[in-house]
Amino acid sequence: MMSFGVRLASARVERGPLCVGIDPHPDLLRAWDLPVSADGLARFSDICIRAYAGFAAVKPQVAFFEAYGSAGFAVLERTIAELQASGVLVIADAKRGDIGSTMAAYAQAWAGDGPLSADAVTASPYLGFGSLQPLLDVAAVNGRGVFILAATSNPEGASVQRALADGRTVAQSVVDAAAAVNRAEPVGSVGVVVGATLAVVPDLSALSGPVLIPGIGAQGGRPDALAGLGGAGPEHLLPAVSREILKAGPGVADLRSAGERMRDRLAYLTA
Repeated sequence: MMSFGVRLASARVERGPLCVGIDPHPDLLRAWDLPVSADGLARFSDICIRAYAGFAAVKPQVAFFEAYGSAGFAVLERTIAELQASGVLVIADAKRGDIGSTMAAYAQAWAGDGPLSADAVTASPYLGFGSLQPLLDVAAVNGRGVFILAATSNPEGASVQRALADGRTVAQSVVDAAAAVNRAEPVGSVGVVVGATLAVVPDLSALSGPVLIPGIGAQGGRPDALAGLGGAGPEHLLPAVSREILKAGPGVADLRSAGERMRDRLAYLTA
């Protein structure tokens, strides 16, 4: 099976370096004149599926589906399947992280061969990077990717992520551990998450894997200010934009146009 890293690299070249988000926040449902319910969630997702066909990657925010229980997960399963059927890579923003058999169960859910399995999933390493090994193993066997939280934009994150351990920040140790996994592959499938609004970011020059960059647009990150982020090559950068695009909805054509405009602003990352 072709690895996620190879598939993502190909998708970026063919369809541009943008990951569009599906974040069905209750305020957005209301703004789109949809009910704040599982039915509204399904209608919201259907619009996004139609609008985002042809983009390289889409990142559904799992929490906004999980809020509706089993009905929400049913919508998420269908959303993942329909996006993948259209050729879009799906990154489930689940931020899972645990230990032992629990982590192994999360791995099967999100990176195995079940109905929630996406092309890649986000994960938290803050129970120790080694706790993610079951997820890394299952993802590798199934040709899926993992994006590991390294340096996030929320102010609270700095107290942990910028703390020093053995002369490095904790965030840098996460990046270095991901880089070590990627050394076994010509194109790495283990990426990291680095917030677009951070003034200081880890050294990403040796990662050899994708860098998912949320926080562009509505959260203050600038799409024209990503070149050279952390020393990473532009071919590794995957900006993620959600609400800045979603505010153009609910029209499918309007949503697609907003995504295409953002993709055009990021085209310099593939030049």
